[in-house]
Amino acid sequence: MATYTHGHHESVLRSHANRTIANSAEYLRPHLHAEARLLDVGAGPGTITMDFAGRVAQVTATEIGAAELSLSQGLAAERGLQNIDFAVEDVHALSFADDSFDIVHTHQVLQHVADPVQALREMRRVTKPGGIVAARDADYAGFIWFPMLPELDEWLRLYREAARANGGEPDAGRRLLSWARAAGFEDVTATASTWCYATPAERAWWGGMWADRILESALARQLVDADMATRHELEKISDAWRRWADDGDGWYVVPHGEIIARV
Repeated sequence: MATYTHGHHESVLRSHANRTIANSAEYLRPHLHAEARLLDVGAGPGTITMDFAGRVAQVTATEIGAAELSLSQGLAAERGLQNIDFAVEDVHALSFADDSFDIVHTHQVLQHVADPVQALREMRRVTKPGGIVAARDADYAGFIWFPMLPELDEWLRLYREAARANGGEPDAGRRLLSWARAAGFEDVTATASTWCYATPAERAWWGGMWADRILESALARQLVDADMATRHELEKISDAWRRWADDGDGWYVVPHGEIIARV
């Protein structure tokens, strides 16, 4: 198993809880239908999962551990949703029977797993003939921003180094098509979409979130404990995130790869 680089600090959940079908799974929307059974692998705080529950018959949400799964369970209870069940699962070896789901979805997960091809094989196995597997992942090497602050270059270098030390692949977006083909899919549609942060409110949210994450999250602890960076160096990166957020010309784009793989 790979180690999850981000961890579950409040600053991380602040980002993940902002995700919806509209900003993170729009490519999948045309394939959702009222009779579908959908498996959401790596549901995180569950905001995308809850959106799915309003559009399909039944959703099964998974996470790697009970504590992680409790986040989406709590949100489902808060919203009073009855068509969601939950399971602790390892995506490399899912416990579900073959041909169990019409749609299997995963968002920002394959970049963190030890063997993304095996994960896709398992997702394919539990999908019914005629169903689809949908995956979307960021591609860190493709992140672009302005103004060009050297501390943000260092942030990106450190993040990619830490993610690979944990057994993940931070530049997953560009690899989704090849991973799907290696997993045995023959009918794959590959697309791309972006998150863009350019308004004052967007910059304050994105820059403030990363200013906190680089100091307080599991990533920060890993960087310091592994002697990849000092606390003082991380504080300089945090300050740069806030300077970027305050710049009236600030602009940031996060590219994502997406696949619809038909079974």
